[in-house]
Amino acid sequence: MTGVASKVAVIGSGISGAVCASILAKNGVSVTIFESGRGPGGRMSQRRERSKDGRELFFDHGAPCFTVSASNLEVQSLVNDWESRGLVAEWKEKFGSFDFSSKKFVNIEEEGSNKRYVGVPGMNSICRALCHEPGIETRFGLAIGRLDWLDDYDTWSLKSLDGQDVGHFKGVVASDKNTFSSRFTNVAGKPPPIDLISVSDTTLQMNEIPALPCFALMLAFEQPLSSIPTKGFSFKNSKVLSWAYCDSSKPGRSNASERWVLHSTAEYAELIISQTGFQKPSSAVLTKVAEELFQEFQSTGLDISQPFFKKAHRWGSAFPAANIAGEEKCLWVGKRRLAICGDFCVTPNVEGAICSGIAAAAKFVNLLSTL
Repeated sequence: MTGVASKVAVIGSGISGAVCASILAKNGVSVTIFESGRGPGGRMSQRRERSKDGRELFFDHGAPCFTVSASNLEVQSLVNDWESRGLVAEWKEKFGSFDFSSKKFVNIEEEGSNKRYVGVPGMNSICRALCHEPGIETRFGLAIGRLDWLDDYDTWSLKSLDGQDVGHFKGVVASDKNTFSSRFTNVAGKPPPIDLISVSDTTLQMNEIPALPCFALMLAFEQPLSSIPTKGFSFKNSKVLSWAYCDSSKPGRSNASERWVLHSTAEYAELIISQTGFQKPSSAVLTKVAEELFQEFQSTGLDISQPFFKKAHRWGSAFPAANIAGEEKCLWVGKRRLAICGDFCVTPNVEGAICSGIAAAAKFVNLLSTL
């Protein structure tokens, strides 16, 4: 293969980037994924922790599960394939809502009434498998510090954070928001690696994406919380908690302990950030957050025992509150062979991210078909 898109860099190994890379590789494109983290998944990553007594604990502390719209046959086809490979399974449990005003559960669904999927044995299992498919090289622990379009060579030049040259590519897929928008970076004032002003007219769109922060609380209990009639529920009329789910109730998980994950409201997270700043939160801040989220959980009036493990994690501006790509489902700069994809392009959930990854891959595949 010569010319356009014979070698493509995918920045970010979340579900949109991983799906895009998988489709490109299946179409004969040589793909290199660059991921700043130690492993794949983004908000579908799985957290490994140890309790004080040395027990190993795993938590899906980002996206707990995902659904697929009935009309979205393309995504459903992918999910069916992943299910046949043992990468996902249906999470068949009861879900509902808890109203803080009445201190009662409301809107409890029948078990399995809505199809919810989870990765097995962790939410990151899908991304991990896709990142290691034939035709894909994955470089973990390598953050991209700069991307430059070289007119003379008709290629992209990528450099790491410390300035090392990591390769030249005919095309780039940016699925990590930190690559192109300083709004999403955890380091205040740090410019994004790619200057969209020089390659497109999408800068204004990117800078206007509203993004919501969130704190996650990971809990492990010796005994099941039997007073809770569901395995996942949202909170109504709480300024602190948005939802909770029993992570250990998912298929393929260890049931040696009962593990729950709680997510804060954006309102609460923004309050904490306004008090402490956007830099990486200190241990003292995370301890304070963990106590406040757990106290709100206990204030439901349910019989909630003391956990043997309790730890908070902050998701900075990870949750987009709008989509910017409309029906295109990704942003495409054809003259520079640059695709920008992610849930912020479609809908802020796993299904939206998958759709955007499919759309980004299609742009390159369509370009190849014209050569």
